[in-house]
Amino acid sequence: MKLAMFREGGRDRLGVVEADTVIDVTAGLPALSADLADWLPGQGTSWRMLALLAREATARLPLSAVRLLPPLRRPSAFLAIGGNYASHLREIAHLNVSAGEHQIWFNKQASCITGPFDELVIPPGMSTLDYEVELAVVIGRRCRNVRARDAIDYIAGYTICNDASIRERHHRSPTITLAKSFDSLGPLGPWLVTADEIADPHALRVRTWVNGELRQDGNTAEMRFNIFEQIEELSSAMTLEPGDVLATGTPAGIGAARQPPLFLAPGDVVRMRIEGIGDIENRVVAAQSAGA
Repeated sequence: MKLAMFREGGRDRLGVVEADTVIDVTAGLPALSADLADWLPGQGTSWRMLALLAREATARLPLSAVRLLPPLRRPSAFLAIGGNYASHLREIAHLNVSAGEHQIWFNKQASCITGPFDELVIPPGMSTLDYEVELAVVIGRRCRNVRARDAIDYIAGYTICNDASIRERHHRSPTITLAKSFDSLGPLGPWLVTADEIADPHALRVRTWVNGELRQDGNTAEMRFNIFEQIEELSSAMTLEPGDVLATGTPAGIGAARQPPLFLAPGDVVRMRIEGIGDIENRVVAAQSAGA
């Protein structure tokens, strides 16, 4: 099932996506939450109820008539793993970047999350906006000290994340949180695909186009640490809550790895696609023209 947050008529709504239609499953039912995050802890029970509501609902809208929002807007944790695709490590070897035998994690602040078709904003005075397509895992149940073999039971579903960066800020701090957390640098969507719909999250093609040119073309099979190992590692140190978002790494093809580097500029259009999920697309704008 594809579950989307969307805005229609000035209100944020929860919908089930079928083909090119979104079904407003909580229309006329004020007792039910229209926030996807509130439905995550129930997982299977929640999905069955939402499927039933979708069958009975009469509020059906064309996707083209609504504004899609990020499926999760303020997770308690928005975490991303670095250097998790072998092809990505090879392409940045000339930058003297390496990854050891352990997982490398960093924070993206939740305030950077934006919608799947919203603008990517280049901050004032910056010129090194870069893209990274990533499969994002959404946690469905509180988990602590979860073993990899059990991790699938804690996954609500999957979505697409553009783990965008301002590269010139990478070396100003021992961590890269600031470089990854400027407003708008976390496009997420287009919706949540429930975990039962993805037979193998480690066999998905992931791609990025910039202005129609294919820049990234990889597969989640390339991960050095798989999703279940990632959840084991993180939950050994912290409690993961329903709605937390884990960005699981990017394949080769980023702008910073090119010689010379090729960063995003105002007017560029970045489209990302992950097999079994869908597409997100973001137009790049300079800060002074954002929203124009």
